[in-house]
Amino acid sequence: MTGPVPVKRDAGSRDAAYSEVAPSRDTAQRRPGTNRPDGGRPAAGPRLWALPQVRHWLLVGILLSAAVVALGLSAQLTPGFSAAEFGVDQDLSQHHAAALTAVAMALNLVFGPVAGLALIGAAALYIWLFRGGLVKALAFGLVASSGWVASEVFKIIVARQRPSPALLFDPLAPETGSNSFPSGHVSFAVALGFALYFLARGTRWAKVTAVGAAAMALVVAWSRLYIGVHYPTDVAASFLAASAAVVMVAGLWNVAAPRIAGWFRAPSAIRSPAPERK
Repeated sequence: MTGPVPVKRDAGSRDAAYSEVAPSRDTAQRRPGTNRPDGGRPAAGPRLWALPQVRHWLLVGILLSAAVVALGLSAQLTPGFSAAEFGVDQDLSQHHAAALTAVAMALNLVFGPVAGLALIGAAALYIWLFRGGLVKALAFGLVASSGWVASEVFKIIVARQRPSPALLFDPLAPETGSNSFPSGHVSFAVALGFALYFLARGTRWAKVTAVGAAAMALVVAWSRLYIGVHYPTDVAASFLAASAAVVMVAGLWNVAAPRIAGWFRAPSAIRSPAPERK
């Protein structure tokens, strides 16, 4: 008794049958009971902790910092330099208006060290809970606070005296001491603008955020002159100081971020394998 006669298939039919049965390369790497490739290991999430980084960031940061120090020492050591700049503060002090004074004093409070720290903390907490997790919140906080930290370092190096409130027509917030150069308020506003833009980059709000951040920094710079607590070179140098700080922080963060992110993601990456089907 003979069995059924085998059917001979051509090469095209054989290839077609194989394509229907043989698993794809991606499927072959999946474990039973999982929808992930590579044996059930969770795929790496998006690198939300990476910050925009300029080429040769270390050199750029050093050059910007050197420019701040050079400008500060020039203003400090050049005879008559501060007196010539003080004319801007005196002129603004003679033309105070109630509405402008209210805006300037509000900015003096909001971008001060206490309120500024609370603002950064509240924003970082919101990002942690709702917009990207702890690593992203930490990156935001470091960038936003870097401007103020940098300004304090440059103030120690330059040690320029503030404008004398006794020579102003209407001193709004009299301050004295060798902490005029650069402005901490403006440095914080610039760094905060960078941090907000980093959050919005890649979205439809990126351009609006960039324009708004620049406008915010310029208005804060104006307010410091309007109140009479800084010279024009103080607020101008703040843009350089904060930019130097952001460039350095972003570069250092991107070096350390993968390891930091691994620490925070390690607990969530541990998953028990699904039972195999029999």
